[in-house]
Amino acid sequence: MGIRLPTWVWIGAVALSCVAGMVNVVGFLGFEHQAVSHMTGSTSQLGMALAQGDWRAVGHLWGLLIAFSLGAMLSGLLIQDSTLQLGRRYGVALALESALLLVAIPLFEQHQIWGALAAAMACGLQNAMATTFSGAVVRTTHLSGMFTDLGIGLGHLLRGLPLQVRRLTLSGLIISSFLAGGIIGAWLFMRWQYDALLAPALLTGLTGLGYVLYQQWARWRH
Repeated sequence: MGIRLPTWVWIGAVALSCVAGMVNVVGFLGFEHQAVSHMTGSTSQLGMALAQGDWRAVGHLWGLLIAFSLGAMLSGLLIQDSTLQLGRRYGVALALESALLLVAIPLFEQHQIWGALAAAMACGLQNAMATTFSGAVVRTTHLSGMFTDLGIGLGHLLRGLPLQVRRLTLSGLIISSFLAGGIIGAWLFMRWQYDALLAPALLTGLTGLGYVLYQQWARWRH
């Protein structure tokens, strides 16, 4: 990668992947045992449910897919770009994600599928908010692309081709942060149950506030 990634991209990728790891673990440990941060497995489950005629599961899984897509659509309405760039409305998007996670807590506690839908919508919003920067793929709610980038990098290394150190470092950080979020989320869920979502809600809220302050500082500096 020829262009150096700004510090705010690194910090944001690490923080948000940790958030996604926490939220997804709570979804797995919750009453529906459902992933909410990525839709590949949910789509496969939908196929199985359709084949088996399990219409309750079909409704829930379609709801997750739609909620995740609606979150991404909301991000597109707010940010209106596919490339990370200071000046976009990331603070507003992060505040909305925080609000969705807070709404999900009482719904989860009442064993309502709407809790999972709110969490999935928050993850869809987050994933669409972080897309690419300087050729680096920045996806924070699922890891298939990150592991793919690592594998490609190792293949290039074995062939003696130039190693894209920054791109691979970013992938490694996102994977590690998502895993750390999963560990933290599981630990919090064992102690607080669904109130564990307070942690990622607080983190997204603080990240949003930090982004707004950073943006104001950058404007003042220039």
